[in-house]
Amino acid sequence: MPTTSSLVDLIDRFRRVIRAELESGGADRVVTGGLDRFLANWRREAAARDLLVKFPEIESYAALDPISRTLWLEQALEWADRTEVALRPPSAPAPQPATPRRPARRPAVPPLSPADPVIKIPGVDRITARRLGRLGIQTVRDLVYHFPFRYEDWSRVRKIAELRPHEQATVVGRLIAIQATRLGARGLPATEALVADDTGTLRVVWFNQPYLARTLKTGTTLVLSGRTEYFRGAKVFESPEYEVYDSADELLHTGRIVPVYRLTEGLSPKVLRRAIKTVLDACLDLLPDGLPQWLRAEFDLVDLATALRQMHFPDDYAALQAARRRLGFEELFNIQVMVLCRRQKAVARATAPELRLDPGLKAAFIESLPFKLTAAQERVMAEILADLGRDRPMNRLLQGDVGSGKTVVAATAMLAAVSSGCQAAMMAPTEILAEQHFNTLVRLFSGLGEDRRPRLGLLTASFARVWPAPRLALTDADPAEADSRVRRDELYGLLEAGEVNIIVGTHALIQETVSFARLGLVVVDEQHRFGVVQRSALRRKGENPHVLVMTATPIPRSLALTLYGDLDLSIIDELPPGRKPVRTKLVDPERRHRVYQFIRDQVSRGFQVFVICPLIEESEVLQVRAAEAEYDRLRTEVFPDLRVGLLHGRMVAAEKERVMRAFRDRELDILVATPVVEVGIDIPNATVMLIEGAERFGLAQLHQLRGRVGRSEADSYCILLTENASAEAIERLRLVEGSHNGLELAEADLRMRGPGEYFGTRQSGLPDLKVAQVSDLSLLELAREAARRLLTRDPDLTWPEHQAIARRLQELPPSVETS
Repeated sequence: MPTTSSLVDLIDRFRRVIRAELESGGADRVVTGGLDRFLANWRREAAARDLLVKFPEIESYAALDPISRTLWLEQALEWADRTEVALRPPSAPAPQPATPRRPARRPAVPPLSPADPVIKIPGVDRITARRLGRLGIQTVRDLVYHFPFRYEDWSRVRKIAELRPHEQATVVGRLIAIQATRLGARGLPATEALVADDTGTLRVVWFNQPYLARTLKTGTTLVLSGRTEYFRGAKVFESPEYEVYDSADELLHTGRIVPVYRLTEGLSPKVLRRAIKTVLDACLDLLPDGLPQWLRAEFDLVDLATALRQMHFPDDYAALQAARRRLGFEELFNIQVMVLCRRQKAVARATAPELRLDPGLKAAFIESLPFKLTAAQERVMAEILADLGRDRPMNRLLQGDVGSGKTVVAATAMLAAVSSGCQAAMMAPTEILAEQHFNTLVRLFSGLGEDRRPRLGLLTASFARVWPAPRLALTDADPAEADSRVRRDELYGLLEAGEVNIIVGTHALIQETVSFARLGLVVVDEQHRFGVVQRSALRRKGENPHVLVMTATPIPRSLALTLYGDLDLSIIDELPPGRKPVRTKLVDPERRHRVYQFIRDQVSRGFQVFVICPLIEESEVLQVRAAEAEYDRLRTEVFPDLRVGLLHGRMVAAEKERVMRAFRDRELDILVATPVVEVGIDIPNATVMLIEGAERFGLAQLHQLRGRVGRSEADSYCILLTENASAEAIERLRLVEGSHNGLELAEADLRMRGPGEYFGTRQSGLPDLKVAQVSDLSLLELAREAARRLLTRDPDLTWPEHQAIARRLQELPPSVETS
């Protein structure tokens, strides 16, 4: 009967040979005659001692390829270890391999300033600096605020034996074999390796990275993060993230929640992560915290250094959430401080004229209207007239769907200005919209007695008109316009003398040659179409005039608080009775021929049609219909017998006006256009709105486009056609199909696509939000409350701990102009 010690010695001799062979790279030169001869002799000796050998049998070790040799050698060693443990008396457990841990101290990094160029960062050469520049990263501070757009969770560390199929996990093991090879039918270059821990072995393949066979050395401890697959019964990681494990360094690419950043050509994720880690270690303490300690305590916010570090390299999801909350809060807080400061200044500045509408004039005007006001119109009218009657400048946003009756409310406000001896100015973004407003006001005021009618003016680049006609009207004018056309300088004189009470116009109103006798009210329609300079220039034509901003864009409350926090909000949330909803239908592309037949039927009945395309020109990248190509196709192939027009944003203003007038005057049957028609064109005879590539539009924009039809008693239709819409896009479009509530759609739009769908960051003055979501109403209202508390304590932001906030406000772009 063999003794335990003799069996252990036999196994130990086997282990020494197998380990030596493994360390030699499987060259089969460790023993004379090769490993096959050694194994045959050793098996005979083991059998003689009644030792049961259960490691995998092989026909010939010499016939195996290098990776298979290594795999077999590892399995043989595992058998030897298990068998020896079973034969020996119980003993202390073997030490476990190292697992990822965070080091107690960070490596020293040369001092860096947030303002330093990125070229000063250790490890960043000129080529890398240029690549970072393509991402808009010029300074150390830029790099600190280049946040991940998502994260990979490699924090689950597993033993190799514990890996489950398709699980994303991290393993720590010793590299026992590696070679460059070619794989697959096409012979793709790759690196193939074998990694082991105390529980098993793992095959690793990196495709298109043959250089790893030279850079990674056997015996190295690797941390690998990837997805577990199986190939011929063996566990495999394909192209995992990896890094060499060093207990003195913090893991950046594996074994943790790993940040994923937006990159550019030539910039690898590892290079960017290392650069960001370097600057975080070097300069976080040099970045001043923009939120004072008292505010962080009251609103349970982490400090800036913690937030930035956890945003990039979070310890866990709770720490990441706390970082996002802090940084998002700060972005929204800065905006709220800005708009509340602006509102505070508006209240404190010089008094505005008190505009009171004579009760008799108001009653006569409302009674003269050919329709009954809705309850929403009456409510909003009361809010505006109350503001106008005070000696502080009104700053109010009037929101309502197309056709909700905003113009008559604005007309009442302008009548109040005239009733109080002041003038009113209304600025619209296009000539045709300005002319439309002028004609609407003429109709609205025509019911008043001649002695009560205000005198209206129209001023654009093409027109100068007055109603009722002055005595100095041109005698050689067209008979249809002889009662209203005047020379431009004559209209200037009437305005300056106060003989024109209400002027409607485009940006022509802000010319230096235009001056007012006493401007008391400014009305801006679709204000996001104007720049801040244009809006403020019109306001400066008077002394602290009241301001009414109108928009047909449905604006969610959260976005209104962000963009227009310095404005009071009035919403006309009710359409006039009897207006028919536009029938909306999402149609499959293969039914396009039926849509065209429907259009032909509508035109044959005397109606007109809009066809909206998302682009102007064809794109090889975006498979969507473009206006120019669609215009050519429709007029030559589909509707050669109909009158088809084209309208897009690149056309010069005069040509756009000509096309819109032709469509308004029924000289065209079909108008192919980009979303330039979203605002301003009123065609009651149009009954069909066909929107191509509907999946490329936001819900709020689709709702506004739909509002271009349904302006008469005739049934109207909005048809949504898609090209290559995803299931998510189809779900969004179903919302438009089923709802006519603009605010409801706007809220959904904001949640799904963000604030860019409304005005775009640059147009709106909304700062570039890196972390915050404007749709997060609860965080937005928390930030607004914090801004209120700050300005209550320190209205002028003069306290030392508030200087960082004051400096930050100077960097923010202006929002709605109220100064």
